[in-house]
Amino acid sequence: MQPIDPPTQPALPPPTPAAAPPKPRNRRTRLILAMVGGIVALLCVGGVGVFISFYDEATKIERKAPDAVVDSFLRAYLVNRDDKEASLFTCKSGPDLSRLDAFRTDIQSREQRFSIGIRVDWTSLQVSTDNGKTTVSTDIRRAIADGSERTTDGWRFPMVDDDGWRVCGAEPVS
Repeated sequence: MQPIDPPTQPALPPPTPAAAPPKPRNRRTRLILAMVGGIVALLCVGGVGVFISFYDEATKIERKAPDAVVDSFLRAYLVNRDDKEASLFTCKSGPDLSRLDAFRTDIQSREQRFSIGIRVDWTSLQVSTDNGKTTVSTDIRRAIADGSERTTDGWRFPMVDDDGWRVCGAEPVS
């Protein structure tokens, strides 16, 4: 007799692997990211502090030398014609700039009347002290922009050392 084959059973699908358990959160990665973020934030804050320090130093008004103050004052008052900037270099008690104001007004009126540009510059600045009073002297030159005419006038600037040197007046030298 022949052996009887056992009844064939339908093939079962292979067992599906169970879902992989979720990976545990990596605390080390989070710690590293937090440290890197903190360091970047500190560097940014430090960079802002350094920038402010450099900016403050670069824009600081120097009043250590009387001749440098007169140079800055003349640049602001006669060249840039900026009274607000010029006031940074003058006495707090109100300087007597009436004659220099008339000088500047004359330059402006000539520019308008004759439709010309007038350049203003000055020679080297001489500092002198007599009886405790400091004065800076220079020659202020006016020149028509095309170079056709030039005049030179001597000026004296009384100075006072009040939290740094300041211009307290301007008077032409006769």
